[in-house]
Amino acid sequence: MEAGPRDTDRDAPDTQHEAGRLSPDGPDELEVAPEVEVELRPARRLRIWQLAPIVGLAAVGSLMFAFPLAFEFGGGGAVVAMLGLLISGCAAGWGMMAARRVGNTWPGLPARGSNERPDWRVVTLYVAVCAVLVALAVWRVARLR
Repeated sequence: MEAGPRDTDRDAPDTQHEAGRLSPDGPDELEVAPEVEVELRPARRLRIWQLAPIVGLAAVGSLMFAFPLAFEFGGGGAVVAMLGLLISGCAAGWGMMAARRVGNTWPGLPARGSNERPDWRVVTLYVAVCAVLVALAVWRVARLR
């Protein structure tokens, strides 16, 4: 006599098995879990050599903008303040371009490469805030004269 599992289908042909039938090489294909794709590359981040010149330019520009406004150096203060404002603006633009290059976006705006359109209210808010900041800076420098 041979030892082995019982063939229950032969004993009771009208019984239904909930787990599914076994094929000769394993379980049926219907019960296979879906595959999950995982990104193997590390996330792109701004490195210190990318951040250092941006932070340095922003600090120098803001100091050049702030000191003439705070201490009023005389006739040349407005020129130095406007140059500082220009350098700060360049550093901010450089930082935004570097952040966009590694995949960061502004809050409320869609990610790069997605087919979504930005919300007009968010864009309007960003434009309004920038316009107010530029107007205040120009107004303050114009008052130095």
